[in-house]
Amino acid sequence: MLTKRIIPCLDIKDGRTVKGVNFVNLRDAGDAVELGKAYAEQGADELVFLDITATVEKRKTLAALAKRIAQNLNIPFTVGGGISSIDDVAVLLDSGADKISINTAAVKRPELITELAKNFGSQFVVLAVDTRFDGMEWKVYLNGGRTPTSLNTIDWLKEAQERGAGEVLLTSMNHDGTKNGFALQLTAKASELLKIPVIASGGAGTMQHFAEIFTEGKADAALAASIFHFGEIPIPELKTFLKNKNIAIR
Repeated sequence: MLTKRIIPCLDIKDGRTVKGVNFVNLRDAGDAVELGKAYAEQGADELVFLDITATVEKRKTLAALAKRIAQNLNIPFTVGGGISSIDDVAVLLDSGADKISINTAAVKRPELITELAKNFGSQFVVLAVDTRFDGMEWKVYLNGGRTPTSLNTIDWLKEAQERGAGEVLLTSMNHDGTKNGFALQLTAKASELLKIPVIASGGAGTMQHFAEIFTEGKADAALAASIFHFGEIPIPELKTFLKNKNIAIR
């Protein structure tokens, strides 16, 4: 059985880590590289660094950050935010990133997924999906959750897999920052449907929530931010808790 992964996510704005609720009301959580180093030492399996303003402000400052991270970390890390071309990805992978995450640019031009998979390999391409339940269905949102689309989330996940995405980072905006638990049904549906790994994101508040997303939600990995940033759940304790529940953890 494949082991489940615990992934702290660092949302980056102007080189600092920030955290909000439902994608707004951001507060500072510290230096991104220093936090990343601390997580690696605590036993995090991977890290995700997302420049949450990159797409909106059209900034491409991630390469310098990726270089700093690579020099200081010994675990795999994914970088995302404002990535929209083969050139963007080449620079980030050359700077030391293990994977890249694309979101808005992929929805606007789905061929980008195909191009990146063909040029670099599917294993480097993570499709990030920000989604909100509108009372009827789950819809995809763009630009850091600011822009609604008419795109059905499950349909988009299927298309992304067909185009060569190697992994999906699925964030429920309804659950993000609430600490009330992950979107179990949505994640389970995605995990059952896709052959590629699904990383669940949005809603972690307790250790039990992680157990639920790995069992009921069938996720391959669970991502969280504020509970790690502000020391509410130490990663070593979380891993011990999950192992005691007979969940295969790295």
